[in-house]
Amino acid sequence: MNALLKKEMRLSALLLTYLFIGFGVMTLVPGYPILCGAFFITLGIFQSFQSAREANDIVFSALLPIAKRDVVKGKYQFTAFIELVGFAVMAVLTLVRMTVLADAVIYRQNALMNANLFFLGCVLLIFGLFNAIFLGGFLKTAYKLGKYFVIFIAVCFVVIFLAEAAHHVPGLGALNAFGFDHIGLQFLTLLAGAAAFVALTFLSYNKACKDFERIDL
Repeated sequence: MNALLKKEMRLSALLLTYLFIGFGVMTLVPGYPILCGAFFITLGIFQSFQSAREANDIVFSALLPIAKRDVVKGKYQFTAFIELVGFAVMAVLTLVRMTVLADAVIYRQNALMNANLFFLGCVLLIFGLFNAIFLGGFLKTAYKLGKYFVIFIAVCFVVIFLAEAAHHVPGLGALNAFGFDHIGLQFLTLLAGAAAFVALTFLSYNKACKDFERIDL
C-alpha cells in the first residue's frame, strides 16, 4: 500500500465509508433490487469526499511535496479500493447463491434480478459510472459535489431499472440464470462489466488529471 492510499484511508476517509461496504451483503436479500448494494457503497464513498471537502483536504493534499497529478491519483486509488473490496464481498456471496443456494425456493420464486455473473458485471458498470461521473466531475473544481452525485444517482438507477427488467424481455431470460446455467453468457457479461469499469475509470482519471492541473487552489 503506497503513501497516497494510506493518507486517504487514514486521514480523509470516514468510518461510515468502511461500514457501507457491508451493504454488499444485500446480495443475499430476496425480493429486493440487489444492485442497490453497489449504490450504497458509492454513497459511503461520497460521504468521505463531502467530509474531506469541508476539512479542506484538497488544499492540504496540494501543499504536500507531491505533484498535483498525485492528488488525483490518491483519490482514484482510494475510491477503487473501496469499490473492489465491496465487489469482493458481493462476489463471494454471489458464488454462495450460485452453488449452495442455487436451488433455494426463496430465490427461485424471486421475480427480481438473481445473483449471478451478470449481476456482478452490472455492479462493476455502476462503479465505473461513479468514477466517471462523480469523481471525474468533482475534480473539475475540487469543491462541487452535489451536482455530479445527483447526476450519478439518476444514471445509476436507470442502470438498475434496465438490469432488473432485462430478463423479462423475450429472449433475454438467460441473463437471470441460476447456478452455472448459461455460464458462457454469464462470463461474457461479467467481462463486459469489468471492461467498462476499467475503461471508464482510466479515461476519467486521465481527464481528471488534466482538469485538476488547471485549478487554481
